[in-house]
Amino acid sequence: MTFLELTQVVLEKAETPLTCGQIWKYAEKLKLTRKLGNIGKTPEASLRSVIYISIRDKNKTPLLIISEQPRTFWLKSREKELKNLKTNELEIEDFARQKRAFNERDLHSLFVKFLKDSEFDAYAKTIYHEVSTKSQKGKDKWNFPDIVAVHFPFNDYRDETLTLAKHTNQNQVEIYSFELKVALDWGNLKESYFQAVSNSSFANEGYLVVFEDIDDKEILEEIERLNQSFGIGLLQLGLDDIKIIFPSKERELDFETIDMLIGKNPDFKKFIENVNKDFKTNDRDRIATQNYDKILGDEELKRYIKEKNITKD
Repeated sequence: MTFLELTQVVLEKAETPLTCGQIWKYAEKLKLTRKLGNIGKTPEASLRSVIYISIRDKNKTPLLIISEQPRTFWLKSREKELKNLKTNELEIEDFARQKRAFNERDLHSLFVKFLKDSEFDAYAKTIYHEVSTKSQKGKDKWNFPDIVAVHFPFNDYRDETLTLAKHTNQNQVEIYSFELKVALDWGNLKESYFQAVSNSSFANEGYLVVFEDIDDKEILEEIERLNQSFGIGLLQLGLDDIKIIFPSKERELDFETIDMLIGKNPDFKKFIENVNKDFKTNDRDRIATQNYDKILGDEELKRYIKEKNITKD
């Protein structure tokens, strides 16, 4: 049995459209995975790859994409049955979203934790767009990222070096901007990327962050092309770490944009105020961590993931 044949058997028995992960779990439950040949070390990833390759050939594939975020699949041969599940594609997509228990902001606690534990070594702050100063509709669209963060140089050098940097006015912080998405696909890729381009123009580095794994090689190639042209990096958020897929290009801070954002959003204003206070102390032990998003401990994070039912599918 091939991965595509396994997918077809599962979808023949399924009652609703399924994600790649759900297809694999269903196949394990039915003991279909035992019928596969050499499945390799990451069989679920191989299944995803086969499904996406099949979908690419629209004329020959037996599969249909039914919804995005999460992406769910169905059989062309059972297309008429969809009417009995939902009245139209939009409702089916809504139905699929409801199956995911967590939302985008639920991922912030994971990201904040891993950001501090990673090479970024940064303190993060969620920016709530809804508290921004109201203006003409569309005027401030894409002005604010989901999360901003700061890296202080206090842990990079010895005390003597820090003192010298301060005396020579070279003791600089790094400001980061992050746009977080649960999933990326052809339906939301360009909009998501240019949203990150727009709302990170003030920062030293800007990143698009995605939670669900990107198995489509062509999507990764397109993000790499955009990265080379516009400089926004790509981070993969996992359940236990973050990985840099494409690094961001470094830039100077845009103080004119920072000043505009301070005037429009109290969260952003408070973030900059706290960065200024902590940087002024020039002391790694006096950073007011309570002014940034809480960094959960390892056990706290495990409980949080369980409570929010955060999974990759």
